[in-house]
Amino acid sequence: MAIDVYWGSGSPYSWRVLLALEYKRLPYTSHVLQFSKQEHKSPQMLALNWRGKVPVLKDGDYVCFESLAVLYYLDLKYPEPPIFGRTPEEAGTIMRVICEYQAYIEPHLITILNAVFGKQKLDTEAVTEAMHHAASEARTIEARLSRSDWVVGESFSAVDMVIFPGFQLLRRALERPEARELASRFLPVEVNYPALGRWVQRVEALPGYDRTYPPHWRR
Repeated sequence: MAIDVYWGSGSPYSWRVLLALEYKRLPYTSHVLQFSKQEHKSPQMLALNWRGKVPVLKDGDYVCFESLAVLYYLDLKYPEPPIFGRTPEEAGTIMRVICEYQAYIEPHLITILNAVFGKQKLDTEAVTEAMHHAASEARTIEARLSRSDWVVGESFSAVDMVIFPGFQLLRRALERPEARELASRFLPVEVNYPALGRWVQRVEALPGYDRTYPPHWRR
């Protein structure tokens, strides 16, 4: 059966699913939706996901949304290569680190991204504190990657797919001139977090990675 994936350029949640599809080498039809035209809230999309959000994956008659749920579905339906580990212990660790990312990193990333891309003040206490937490958690991931090529285990997994897009979006935001002072403790990544920098290069070298890259970032 054909897989259709509906996604938006620059959505880190969409990027997770594209990375999984490419890593598993699954053929799929890509539908890039334009956020500026509210295509993700069209009647066609609302019929697939009543929340009007992406990504949405349609595999034959089955529809799945919410990126982590899609990753889990893909791994059970198409188990090779696995992205949630090969043992219960590895699966548990992958899920735990994903939960840690969602609880302790992602909220701070959202604060920073909203401030930068929303053209808000960047010198507020909330943004400064969010950057402090993001930098601290990045050191935790740096420690993991200093011992292994991937965040958990010896192969690319769902946790890498979850963290990578958020990390890249943060870096893109901090590279803006107006965020220069905010970025001082984080960039350049290759200097402050060398293991993270090498990890990014490994992800970018994966087969099919170029097809997952946000199209509007190339402009």
